[in-house]
Amino acid sequence: MTNTLNGAPLLVVGAGIMGVGIAQVAAQAGHAVMLYDSREGAAAEAKEKLARLLEGLLAKGKLTAEGVTQTLSRIESISSLDAAASVRLVVEAIVEKLDVKRGLFGQLEAIVAADCVLATNTSSISVTAIANGLRHPGRLVGMHFFNPVPLMKLVEVVAGLQTDPAVAAAIFELSKVWGKVPVHARSTPGFIVNRIARPYYAETLALLLEQAATPAVLDACLRAAGFRMGPCELMDLIGHDTNFSVTQSVYEANFFDKRFVPSLVQRQLVDGGLLGRKSGHGFFDYPDGAAKPAIATVESIPPPTAQLLRVHGQGPLADRFVAALVKTGQPFLRHEGSDWLGLEVDGSQLRMTDGRTASELGLEVAVFDRPLSAENDITLAWAPSLRASQAWTSAATLWLGAFGFKPQRIADAPGLVVARTLAMLINEAADAVQQGVCTPDGANAAMKLGVNYPAGPFEWLAGWNTTAVVQVLDALDSFYRGERYRVSPWLRQQSYQEGGNEPQN
Repeated sequence: MTNTLNGAPLLVVGAGIMGVGIAQVAAQAGHAVMLYDSREGAAAEAKEKLARLLEGLLAKGKLTAEGVTQTLSRIESISSLDAAASVRLVVEAIVEKLDVKRGLFGQLEAIVAADCVLATNTSSISVTAIANGLRHPGRLVGMHFFNPVPLMKLVEVVAGLQTDPAVAAAIFELSKVWGKVPVHARSTPGFIVNRIARPYYAETLALLLEQAATPAVLDACLRAAGFRMGPCELMDLIGHDTNFSVTQSVYEANFFDKRFVPSLVQRQLVDGGLLGRKSGHGFFDYPDGAAKPAIATVESIPPPTAQLLRVHGQGPLADRFVAALVKTGQPFLRHEGSDWLGLEVDGSQLRMTDGRTASELGLEVAVFDRPLSAENDITLAWAPSLRASQAWTSAATLWLGAFGFKPQRIADAPGLVVARTLAMLINEAADAVQQGVCTPDGANAAMKLGVNYPAGPFEWLAGWNTTAVVQVLDALDSFYRGERYRVSPWLRQQSYQEGGNEPQN
């Protein structure tokens, strides 16, 4: 079947942004493409818009004149599905409604040959459900592209319960020919990307609901962890109506599993019409020339002196603390065998979070977030114990500054910002692997290519420690007392395989 699809004539149904992008990629790969839309004249209009777009790329030197001519010559707009009887592949990119998609594929079965592959670009609807009622359900497969199609490399190849493995394999290989990076996925709510990505939004929304920090601070902390956009600005860009709708659909499709529960914070934004960039207001305002809200900065001054300084733990971060202390000229001790990582200052503790709040850990305690960069001046969340003295609260932020961070004080929330977000992303990916939705490598590729994460969830896990991740999740679960933070069985089993080692931070 692979040889049949490579270079085979195909039909793209739906002349919107996604459909036209798919048609462009297929035509550039040498396919004869028919483009159809149920709205009269829409396919022809879409081809004209594509021509203008390609001419613009030609003017910028990104395409050759021959390439533009050949691409456009291979795309034919048609006004009737009957004209596509000879195609070997159909890619559907129409409205996200199950009954409409089912109706389309039922209509196509009466037109195309029995061995023509039917692919749906759905981002959220069950491939199994779409195939229900077809005469040949085994030939239906998900081929989920990401917008903009010509630029985004990822394609989720989604198999329903009745999808023929040979069909999924053929689409997988074809995607590579088209210059994409395909990943296999099983048809479950959200597939890979839309499922695993939920905690990136959800943890920030939970912190906002608790008034733990402002949107600007939360975004800055996660950008410092390597994400291109913070969750608040990203939700503003996507549109809160769209993001909320996806969250609702995943929540409902998972039988109202509390892990996916939508946020009241986002519901209020949607109810108020504060949809983000498209409405001019969301978490941030978007008038012309408006600047993002600034976050507070701490003046860089030498840390206070102390009679007893002790660096606890081992690893690159502990070494960073040692190097900074050497520069101060103050004597210090090392305790590499400690079960926590951080700095002890005359009995007070500055500890990297293990998921527990500073208030749970003691009186004169402050916790700081998990830094993912060795660079100086990265924004880092921290929180003092509710019982800490003002003297230690002031000193803790000075010490963090001395270690090269830009400390941002937030409420004493378990797991702070980065640690809890990464732990939940890892946890969701682990559940996806446990349930056969994807492989660890597939999850890594999907999240890096589909939503531009700086690393994949299992890459974060490899650089952290399974026992430590489970510890963070258990601390969150203990604090909030609900289903949301339950540990994935896959992750729990992996921690057992590590032999119950102490967490290496």
